[in-house]
Amino acid sequence: MTRVALVLSLALAAGEWRVAVPEYPWSFPQDHWAHDGYRTEWWYLTGHLQAESDRTRRFGYQFTLFRIGVLNEPVELDSDWASTSVIMGHAAVTDLASGEHVFAETFYRETPLLASFSDYPESRIGWSRGPAGTEGLWSLDWNGNGFDVAAVDTRQGMSFRLETNADKPLVFQGPGGFSRKGTDSSAASQYYSFTRLATTGEVELDGERFSVRGESWMDKEFSSSHLGENQVGWDWFSLQLDDGRDVMLYLMRTADGSVDYASGTLIDGQGVAEYLTMGDFVVDVLETWTSPSTDARYPSRWRVRLPSAGLDFELRGLAADQENRSRLPGRVYYWEGAVEVSGGVTGRGFVELAGYGDGNRPPV
Repeated sequence: MTRVALVLSLALAAGEWRVAVPEYPWSFPQDHWAHDGYRTEWWYLTGHLQAESDRTRRFGYQFTLFRIGVLNEPVELDSDWASTSVIMGHAAVTDLASGEHVFAETFYRETPLLASFSDYPESRIGWSRGPAGTEGLWSLDWNGNGFDVAAVDTRQGMSFRLETNADKPLVFQGPGGFSRKGTDSSAASQYYSFTRLATTGEVELDGERFSVRGESWMDKEFSSSHLGENQVGWDWFSLQLDDGRDVMLYLMRTADGSVDYASGTLIDGQGVAEYLTMGDFVVDVLETWTSPSTDARYPSRWRVRLPSAGLDFELRGLAADQENRSRLPGRVYYWEGAVEVSGGVTGRGFVELAGYGDGNRPPV
């Protein structure tokens, strides 16, 4: 059992957890901060960056903070060390010219010296120490119009510090921000995104430091039951099209590889959302790639069709090996990669492929 799976198994034994509901009373900016009582919560930023001094140097990046609940209510103990959750961080940079992909991670109990989530209205949403042997913090802040992130891993020779500002308004994923993941109403999350965030900052990789600018996508989800019992993982697509539209697709997979539930959102140039059901789009896998490290076989090229929107295009991973492989005990791994859009429309985006490989079901 992985460390994350062990934490969640303890959480399940701890009592009742809050679940996602259609009528959740959203309040912004407060809902950008952490929510007690849910088993899992994550802040997910991905994006495409380009060096300002050399247009041939392009990067894909990912920054994620996970809040994993261990207890569903505060501990009756007058101590700053009484913790109800752990904080896990994932960060990655891919050099899109060389194909080099560097992944880093943190995993700490929420305690004063290791990691913490702040309360609204502090600008800092959450932070953790860096990996062992690294000076500096991983952090997520709200700047009033977007999110600022920082991550560093000295041993991996990777760091970034980025500022983002929203070019399009926040959009709910699913009516009212209620995103169903299966036929069981409890398999759902509260979910919203910023699909266009202008991004500037610095990236360091292998001793080289670059001033960069580009565009990011930010996802926020919190729930207590993300997967149905028969589901083993998901394929998630976040796509920024050059015609100004954005597309999010969520495909939930069963053990035989089939999709048993799917949803999506088509966002126009002004940020207005149209919600998609399973019959509104088709995703066909055209090519696959097998990881030499985990033997997991992932899709690597796709054809995507949304007939009602007149969209028919292909996606291709911009580097083959964008697999994130944990060094913590167990076998936590997934593919999180930068992709390009071509064909009937052009653009860029990110794809997440979770639950591929033997016994690799995400513990959420």
